[in-house]
Amino acid sequence: MLFSQVLQCLPAAGFPLKLTGVDPASVEILGITYSTEDVCPGWLFVAVPGRKTDGHTYIGKAIELGAVAVVGELDAAALHLPPNIAYAQTANARKALGLLASELNKRPSDSMGVIGVTGTDGKTTTTNLIAAIFDAAGFTTGFTTTIDWKIGEKRFENNTRFTNLEAPELQSLMGQMRDTGVRYAIIESTSSGLELERLAGIQYDTAVVTNITSEHIEVHGSKEHYWRAKAMLFERIGGAAEKTLPFGVIPRACILNADDSSYAFLSRFCQAPIITYGIDNPGADINAKNLVLRSDGSEFDVVFPDGQTTHMQTTLMARFNVSNILAAVAASYSHHIPVEAIVRAIATYPGTSGRMEIIQEGQDFTVIVDYAHTAESLRLVLTTLRPLTKGRLIAVFGSAGDRDRTKRPEMGEVAAEYADFFVITDEDPRTEDAAAILREIADGSESAGAVEGQDFVMQVGRKEGIAYAFDMARAGDTVVLCGKGHEQSIIIGTEKLPWDDRTVARELLRNKR
Repeated sequence: MLFSQVLQCLPAAGFPLKLTGVDPASVEILGITYSTEDVCPGWLFVAVPGRKTDGHTYIGKAIELGAVAVVGELDAAALHLPPNIAYAQTANARKALGLLASELNKRPSDSMGVIGVTGTDGKTTTTNLIAAIFDAAGFTTGFTTTIDWKIGEKRFENNTRFTNLEAPELQSLMGQMRDTGVRYAIIESTSSGLELERLAGIQYDTAVVTNITSEHIEVHGSKEHYWRAKAMLFERIGGAAEKTLPFGVIPRACILNADDSSYAFLSRFCQAPIITYGIDNPGADINAKNLVLRSDGSEFDVVFPDGQTTHMQTTLMARFNVSNILAAVAASYSHHIPVEAIVRAIATYPGTSGRMEIIQEGQDFTVIVDYAHTAESLRLVLTTLRPLTKGRLIAVFGSAGDRDRTKRPEMGEVAAEYADFFVITDEDPRTEDAAAILREIADGSESAGAVEGQDFVMQVGRKEGIAYAFDMARAGDTVVLCGKGHEQSIIIGTEKLPWDDRTVARELLRNKR
């Protein structure tokens, strides 16, 4: 595609351009990147200013590697570009990256229904549930989540540790979805992905929220900014005309949690019709009643806006998973998916990897792996498991280094209140001192009355922390390993080391036989 054709999307989106160098109509663009590690001959390099490095300083290297055009924010005169390079100056290179990547991939989201799922907890499960329902209704789906990517019938593990890839990679995935006949793409959409414009260029039709508490303060600076980043998804479901695709008209909707404090905040940003769901709020459009929660699943009645009541069963345990199911049901209902398909998909959905996943190696106590890595998600897991546990409830958890520090004492307080005993251990220490992270969590525990040695221990080394919990566990106890879930690595210093809580747990349990 000619550089001039690629650039057309920017003025159309309200981004004026200042062009210098060779005529963009004479330059063929074969690919796009923001990283010199990926530059190939004939590619467009977008110089993105980052928190740690500025992409403008790598323009020379990108040109040496074969870049034929550059987009950036600085004036061309300050960059001393070779005369054979086409340069476009714009006000926001990061957002331009997403728009340009979409254009180069022939705007894949224009050819599919696109549902975005955001929230602090439950995004991956809700995304999977929506895909399962649409699949059951006969639609080919694709998705991107923290765990994996789905393109039709194929699934690919996401080992990047990023829920939202940078725009070139994400748009390429969506292009593959379109080319393989995907009709609906469900995109797990994080606050970071929204604020850092990794999701720019995606034309969403439906926005779904699970809940909003507090996370990623290291990215957003404050809880208020974090919430505001979440709201960006709902702003994208504006008043534009519905997509008319060969298989039908794609409705627009905002799906809000009537039980969550985010409802009042997010509703201000919704121009599309709002559909609410809830358990506690009987005025919700999609309402769950008569909940029966067991260790092997749940069942409940769902009341729809027209008054129809349908009984649903699921292998997913916990009240919060009922809420996730309602979010998926509401999204599906907004797209006119038949209730029969919804019920069938919920009943047969096998669960999400690393989310309340039971590990059984013949031991006489229960072991569960979960991704809970915030104070609220830890509270939800512990309060769910408490009534299902005959003996003691033992938690193993930590908090990531080089990330939001404010949640560390909060997690310690939650563990002190809801666990009988807990082991504070490594999650991903990164470049922070591991023992110092554990101490910050313990400070919160002690402020809530917990006593080290009696109610909890601190153990540097996650394997050693898990082993400690297993060694003290007795028949009837529940040990829940929180914070890593499905993840396949642990980051210590700057090194990403192989790691899987489920594999480590099985290995330790087998050695106890």
